Amino acid sequence: MIVNSVEMLANAKKNGCGLPAPDYFDYDSAYVYTKTAEALGIPLILSYAQVFDPFFPLEEAADIGLYFAKRASVPVALHLDHGTTEEFVERAVKLGFSSVMLDASKDSIESNTKRTAAVVKMAHPLGISVEAEIGHVGSGTEEGDDAVYTQADEAEAFVKATGVDSLAVSIGTAHGVYKKMKPVLNFERLSEISKLVDVPLVLHGGSGTGDDNITKCVQLGICKVNVYTEFLQACGKAFDETVGADLHARRAAAMDNMRSVLEHYFKICRSAEL
Repeated sequence: MIVNSVEMLANAKKNGCGLPAPDYFDYDSAYVYTKTAEALGIPLILSYAQVFDPFFPLEEAADIGLYFAKRASVPVALHLDHGTTEEFVERAVKLGFSSVMLDASKDSIESNTKRTAAVVKMAHPLGISVEAEIGHVGSGTEEGDDAVYTQADEAEAFVKATGVDSLAVSIGTAHGVYKKMKPVLNFERLSEISKLVDVPLVLHGGSGTGDDNITKCVQLGICKVNVYTEFLQACGKAFDETVGADLHARRAAAMDNMRSVLEHYFKICRSAEL
């Protein structure tokens, strides 16, 4: 069944556990994520990022996401990840997404607040949940990236001013692959934010962050963990190990690997405790 993310994340916060939010990038990934969640009886945040639009258009992604979300035996939030413009967010809403993120984290705090509040005003009457980001999660591919840590007092004021349902925070993770750096997370900052902010907190850049780091983040208040890169790596590994096999065998191997990754994240986030 398709739902927004409010109840599942509220339950995660109440029970001190988390939910991974895997980005789907084609039919197979959406299929694997949904079937894995169903097999384990765990709610799913089925996430699609705006950056995929050039190779996996929003309209196609909505059709596939809705197909699985509406038929699932567990609650599924069809979520737009990192929507960078109001126009794209509104398109996702009209196409049936039940949860959206406006990422205005590169803006000034004033602009981020104003733009996010406007999206909340548009989405909430339609029953759609809204995520935003304060601070900025940069890239792990280069040294000296553009990450900006979240300030606890600003996060508190931002949530009160905008009415967002969940908040992504920057505490030292990065998007993509950690090539020239290893994640060093500011757990003290996360603890400060968690004490001041009453909505569920989100960790972006979950891939490669490390099991112990993820587990501790969940203990300190992270309720949603975004994951994408590790699924791509799992597919790549499957393709490397099945060179010479037919297409169906290679596809099945990739799907098996993606299933294993999601099962692992459900485990380290303690999602079964929802």
